Amino acid sequence: MNDDVRNIVLGVVAAGISASLGWLARTFLWRRRLRRKQAFFGLPDHSEALLVVNRKAGGPELTVSRYDMFALLELSAVVKDCHARVEIVAHDAARQGFGGRTEFCVGGPYSNVRMAAHLSSLLPGVRMNVEAESGPELGALRIGAETYRMERGRSEYVLLARLTVDGRQDARPVFLFCGQRALTNQAATRYLAREHERLARKHGGGSFVLLLKVVNSQAYGPDVVELVADVTRAARTPLPEPAADTE
Repeated sequence: MNDDVRNIVLGVVAAGISASLGWLARTFLWRRRLRRKQAFFGLPDHSEALLVVNRKAGGPELTVSRYDMFALLELSAVVKDCHARVEIVAHDAARQGFGGRTEFCVGGPYSNVRMAAHLSSLLPGVRMNVEAESGPELGALRIGAETYRMERGRSEYVLLARLTVDGRQDARPVFLFCGQRALTNQAATRYLAREHERLARKHGGGSFVLLLKVVNSQAYGPDVVELVADVTRAARTPLPEPAADTE
């Protein structure tokens, strides 16, 4: 074998080894990234996630608003990426506890009774005005001592929460998307899908509650979202009871 043939063979072998090492490194990094994503969402291989949605306009059929449907598509893609399955359940049919399966609950407490139950039991420091039919108090969101009012199409708020059951290492998280409008729910799901790696680095596997603001939705839809604050402490601290009237 002359030197030219030897050099060619050695070059082919070196290229093959480099390609194999590169493939192994990419596979290792991809698997590590996948495992971190699965851990954050509580979705190991072949597990099942529960998507809880409201009924549009309180109708008897399971009809979902357009923006809530977009939110479900965002979440379904996340679940699929984790190699898990999804089950969609109406808010008034999900009569079960939490922690057994990862849950994504979409919709405000005015149209989603399961969201109302989650706020009452898991986030006692949060109130949303579901009584006002119009005006600035419609959908007003109170978190602790602060109140956030909606300016329709200009400035709208949504809570994004990841909550776990204290003391249970095997408990799956509950994700809440509680917005003043259906469009804000989609904005929150898109934010979670885009920012989950950063959120996992910051919060690990623990609970957090974030207040997001959707800016100028009449022009930008759900795409422009700002993080207002981490309101975990205020949201999990019970609001004081109103003082009783005395004569």
